[in-house]
Amino acid sequence: MRAKATGIGGVFFKCKDGKALREWYHKHLGIAVEDYGASFSWNKTEGHTVWGTFKQETQYFDPSQKEFMINFRVDNLELLLKQLQEEGINPVGEMQIFEYGKFAHIMDPESNKIELWEPNDEEYAKLVK
Repeated sequence: MRAKATGIGGVFFKCKDGKALREWYHKHLGIAVEDYGASFSWNKTEGHTVWGTFKQETQYFDPSQKEFMINFRVDNLELLLKQLQEEGINPVGEMQIFEYGKFAHIMDPESNKIELWEPNDEEYAKLVK
């Protein structure tokens, strides 16, 4: 038997002010953060974490100049977008709706593009099987 990776254990990136950035994610996305970051548990719902690659020339991460993008699952995308707009955070582009979920994008204070995903887990499970 060969050893293998079993899932995404974390997402880590450099930033100018870790404390301020953690506070921003807590305030605007409701992420319970500690000094090290945050931990998400999958015991409340069946879910998936996607690992994917994009071509070097992709414009999907624009307007960010970073070479990565983080996708957060959210429980109510339309309500979250309304709350974010009330806090002065506007989406990048329009919300998109697919059978497997709704997607929208925002930027954090250090110009990292964030993808927000309200999944339709039943339909998404059909795609990944």
